[in-house]
Amino acid sequence: MPKGFVYVTDYIPDVELELRYFGSNNFVGTPIDGYEAEQCILTLPATKALQNVQKSLKKQQLGIKIFDAYRPQRAVDHFRRWAYDLNDTLMKSQFYPNVAKKDLFRLEYIATKSRHSSGSTVDITLIDLKTNQELDMGSSYDFFGEISWVSYQELTEKQLENRQLLQKVMLENGFRNYPKEWWHFTLRGEPYYNKYFDFPVK
Repeated sequence: MPKGFVYVTDYIPDVELELRYFGSNNFVGTPIDGYEAEQCILTLPATKALQNVQKSLKKQQLGIKIFDAYRPQRAVDHFRRWAYDLNDTLMKSQFYPNVAKKDLFRLEYIATKSRHSSGSTVDITLIDLKTNQELDMGSSYDFFGEISWVSYQELTEKQLENRQLLQKVMLENGFRNYPKEWWHFTLRGEPYYNKYFDFPVK
């Protein structure tokens, strides 16, 4: 790994991981290029900020679960190739039932560059430490649609409360959100802004 990148589990050993792009439970339906191990990599400043998030949540018997962190550029290229293949709709019913695949770029669900490739962006949710279950956020991770937008309000009171808690704890610890994905956060003042890495996750 380049200098400045670390394995998150070395700093937060009790973090829960479900790295979706290492397996097939994702919107493409296959393991994604560049994910050679179920390892979670971020820059050191982003990892230290997440340490503070985890410490804060533990007081409420909660913790963080990470779906994706550093993402190689080759993985983003894999997404792009997949998005242009309009006949491949294997996972449509699960991840984008109400969005035409041809519109994924226009609606900014897929991009040719990703903040993840700069190493300080994380896809994350909250878990109950007693049950190890995810908190109900109203939509699943990587669901493409308005229901996943941070501003979406047509949810139950508990779902809204859970989303607000996630937003609050992340923003208080130095992250900014992405309005179309409740799970997506980037460290403010990230060390490699607009630099896109391509080393594999292993």
